[in-house]
Amino acid sequence: MRRKRNQFPMWIILGSVFALVAAACSSGDDAGDATPQTVIVEVEVPGETVTSIVEVEVEVPAEGELVTIVARCKANPPTEDGRCNNLLSGVVDANAALAAAGDSRRVEVRTIQDNADWGDYKTEFELASDAGEAPDIIVSGHEDIGTWATSGIITDVTDLLGDYPEFDDVIDSLWSSVELNGRRYGVPQDAEARPLFYRKDLLLQLGWSQDEVDSLPDRLASGEYTWEDMFDTAEEAVQAGVVQPGNGWWHRPKNGPDFLYYYYAAGGDLLDDSGALIYDTAAAQLVYEIVGEAVDRDILVDTRLDGDWTSWNTGVATGDVLFWFGGSWQWADWATNFVKDLGGEEYLFENAGFGPIPALEAGTNQPISLTHPLVYMVSSASENADLALLVISKATTTKLNGDYSVASGHLTILKSVADYEPYTSSVFLSQVGSILEFTTFLPNSPFFSSWSEGYFLGISAVESGDLTPEEAVQVVVDQLQNELGDNVIIK
Repeated sequence: MRRKRNQFPMWIILGSVFALVAAACSSGDDAGDATPQTVIVEVEVPGETVTSIVEVEVEVPAEGELVTIVARCKANPPTEDGRCNNLLSGVVDANAALAAAGDSRRVEVRTIQDNADWGDYKTEFELASDAGEAPDIIVSGHEDIGTWATSGIITDVTDLLGDYPEFDDVIDSLWSSVELNGRRYGVPQDAEARPLFYRKDLLLQLGWSQDEVDSLPDRLASGEYTWEDMFDTAEEAVQAGVVQPGNGWWHRPKNGPDFLYYYYAAGGDLLDDSGALIYDTAAAQLVYEIVGEAVDRDILVDTRLDGDWTSWNTGVATGDVLFWFGGSWQWADWATNFVKDLGGEEYLFENAGFGPIPALEAGTNQPISLTHPLVYMVSSASENADLALLVISKATTTKLNGDYSVASGHLTILKSVADYEPYTSSVFLSQVGSILEFTTFLPNSPFFSSWSEGYFLGISAVESGDLTPEEAVQVVVDQLQNELGDNVIIK
């Protein structure tokens, strides 16, 4: 069923799920007839709202209680729809578990799922928390734990996780992404790698042999082909007319986690044992020199930080750019939303390749990447944290997480999915997963947002030509000291 798009602002509610249940009546402790639960799923995309209906049966004991769990998810349709939809799929198993435990409560799930801007999305949750109207479950980046746990708007679930055996399947190393001061504040929802992508067809046009193109992932992983080599190749491509000036190498078009691995690659330290963040001036200056050099060598335009994801995705997916740094999940997005008419994933495999971010010789000289798990967190405003976790646990299963990973281009968060056939048969996921060997994380620090904004100020100022790298470092130092005081160490 397709309907015209409604007129609500994009950031309010683009997708919602309503569960309508009539409780069954009986004279016994356990109600008799199950009542059908009609779940209406609405997903709004530009120009239309697509609605589907799913029938589920919920059996509520006569003396029982039907509890509504509200979940809020940011998701790029259609590839990431499973982020919240998996919670809906877990309702039947959640209620079966309650019945088996003799618990008279039953649960339904209402989801609010859209693709709002991250800043608006997070602000919305914080304001809702202040007003006592926060959803029970929020999906966000693991780095938000530092701020939200410290401010008390998400729940410490450390002592509850053991009640749900599904969580034993979570890859052990990913639990560190949800920890702060030895406590856990969420459950990993997905993970990813952030590779260097490149156009194989453009490298061939530049004069590379097929063997050179085919061996590039291995040469990136070994450190043989470096960041400096990439810039040299990008400059050659511009000078040869293989790509337009400014299209030799692209980073993301706005601030985000990716810029942190530049700092790590340059040898920067970030988190002191005291909990303070570190701003390594030598590493930061090297990062600023890198982006300034890219502009000076005509491989990056000085307006690349324009914030326009649509033109950015179109440019990298359709072959306008030689090298770019991106995320594994974007592969599915490009195949589905940008090059579907060109052949989708088959077109991408034919023309694009990927590997770890190349080693920066002037820095650590080691290949690198970054993993940024998204996390299910339970709001401290929830009156049913145990039921919220129960629903999350039933969404954290081999099939649901495996199918979501395949559809979205994300890496699984579960050990068992390594043997799940749809996942193992995905050529892209099987290849990109090896990049996790080189991965790093953001810190779960309540001060990281301010640190990141200051550090990025230096990148944007140098890239636009407003400051030299040396000037940018001093501006950032002043800003960080003013904002963070003793919570930042200038190194």
